[in-house]
Amino acid sequence: MSTFFSYIFLGLSLSAPIGPINAAQLNKGIQGGFWHAYVIGLGALSADIIYMLLVYFGVIHLLDAPFIKAFLWLFGFFVLVYIGIESIKDAGAISSSVEMRGSDASLGRTFISGFLLAILNPLSILFWLGIYGSILAKAVNEFPMQQLLIYSGAIVLGILLWDVTMATVSSLFREFLTLRVLKIISMLSGLSLIGFGLYFGVQAFQLLFLH
Repeated sequence: MSTFFSYIFLGLSLSAPIGPINAAQLNKGIQGGFWHAYVIGLGALSADIIYMLLVYFGVIHLLDAPFIKAFLWLFGFFVLVYIGIESIKDAGAISSSVEMRGSDASLGRTFISGFLLAILNPLSILFWLGIYGSILAKAVNEFPMQQLLIYSGAIVLGILLWDVTMATVSSLFREFLTLRVLKIISMLSGLSLIGFGLYFGVQAFQLLFLH
């Protein structure tokens, strides 16, 4: 049982570092409430599960080719900058919590945004290959297949717990902070997304033109 909880903690640890997903969750939670922040996390989790499966079946090395990585960096750049700009524009439209309740119609778009943020992130490839790949290589020699699936599920559970935490925190911000502070936080998270996007763009440029 202690091993199971250690894998849940690993899932939490994988999700906790500040990055584009957390910035987007914070932004969506402030602008749309709990469910928007949670759904963007679910979108990212869907991408994480795809990468976990690719590692499991040993095909993730195909995505490590320079051309594919440059492609992902470039599209990640466009997606992050676009979402960041949209977030800054939407920050100016933040109003009271009651008025914002009607934004549930865009949950599908929110899910897709979270999925694209994660699936177009080459760091996710390296992350899952390095972390999950090494765990898989070690665990496959120690545990039966059923146990391996349970521990993989524990990692996913840890990521889900972090998503709930981020969604709760960002929606609490929305309920208790002043509109001015909410707009500032939303704009800063939008700027951070653009910053991550520019980093992706630099990586794409280096792969395409400096190698």
